[in-house]
Amino acid sequence: MNNKMRPTIRLPQAIALYIGAVLGAGILIVPGLAADIAGPSSIIDWAAMLILSLPLAMCMAYLAHQYPNSGGVSHFVTLAFGEQAGSVTGWFFLMSVPIGAPVAALAGSGYISTAFGWPESVRVFIACMVLLSALYLNYVGMRLAGKIQVAVVAGIVAVLILAIIGALPHVKAANFEPFMTHGISGIGAASTILFWCFIGWEAVSHLAEEFVNPQKDVIRATLIAAVLIGLLYFLSALAVIGTDSFHSPSQAALVVIAKKSFGTPGAVLVGLSSLLICLATVVAYIGAASRLARSLSIHGHAPAWLGITSARYETPIGGLAFLAVGFFIIISLYVFQIFSLTQLIQLPNATFLLNYLGGCAAGVVLFKADRKRRSISLISLIATIAMCLFLGAAILYPIAIALIIFFRKMLSRSTVS
Repeated sequence: MNNKMRPTIRLPQAIALYIGAVLGAGILIVPGLAADIAGPSSIIDWAAMLILSLPLAMCMAYLAHQYPNSGGVSHFVTLAFGEQAGSVTGWFFLMSVPIGAPVAALAGSGYISTAFGWPESVRVFIACMVLLSALYLNYVGMRLAGKIQVAVVAGIVAVLILAIIGALPHVKAANFEPFMTHGISGIGAASTILFWCFIGWEAVSHLAEEFVNPQKDVIRATLIAAVLIGLLYFLSALAVIGTDSFHSPSQAALVVIAKKSFGTPGAVLVGLSSLLICLATVVAYIGAASRLARSLSIHGHAPAWLGITSARYETPIGGLAFLAVGFFIIISLYVFQIFSLTQLIQLPNATFLLNYLGGCAAGVVLFKADRKRRSISLISLIATIAMCLFLGAAILYPIAIALIIFFRKMLSRSTVS
């Protein structure tokens, strides 16, 4: 059995995958959510993000460059700390995507529903179509998915730049006062929400094995994507706060801005682009998680059926099936109002954060002989630990995952003996 995935990803597709994964749902909902939590002072968080995002991105890029593997962060942690730690880290990520992807899809469909005035039932239907489309693209392989990702991301960036430029005449200094409406604690709390804007660098590490030229393209794609993403996030947040758009009863702050600047056509355009943004995010995350599921299965840390691949496309259909079931469950929980979108966003925060923590710690260990790379990994580790201090009750989700893995292993050992 060939454990390697077929290499089909070139530099343009790599840049598009990074931008799609990191920009995604974050730019749709996080500027408004952060401003709600910290007020105008959330701009401090965004400035800090601009500084911290580069080492966080480069830490994952260096690891993917040095150790390209479909296991991604789980593989890096295994190399640094052993198989048990790698297995738990892998499951943290794998159990985050069945929640994170529907959240992204619902965010995008919420924007377009707001723009057109559609009811909640249409929002859910569109979200389901986004998820199904992303599953299909990953089923047929990264060659097609990557090409579509390039076109989608180019359109996204163009629309965002247009919305930001259009917002500039409406930015008022008065909207930045009072600046610290919730004090230092508000800035700290908002920083954990902003972590959604860091998510994505680790996702593409699962696809590094499929890069045609990982030795060159991983680093180059990361640097180009990081600069573009950092600027777009900061300018979007500035526009949301400066135009006082985050007080809108809906979460569609960019739609509100576009409507102020360009009228209804502008709102409709941003609403339509929101679907593309979320599709780009979901494509990248489904690709990462399905390949991780396969990797965990191959190494005996997940059921064998998760490792099944398509005979025709050589894609991980076992992992895709697992994610499809997870998406159905999460969408059902949302439809029956058991969880709100805000509550669903909080659930995977801790698992994504701990996944990052494991990757950064692995970088510190694995790059002992490389001072530059080890320093960047250490900076990223410290920043991630600082964000962990604000997790709150969200930490219960990864604790539950770790306990399930522990008891499963105990049960399998007792069965064998």
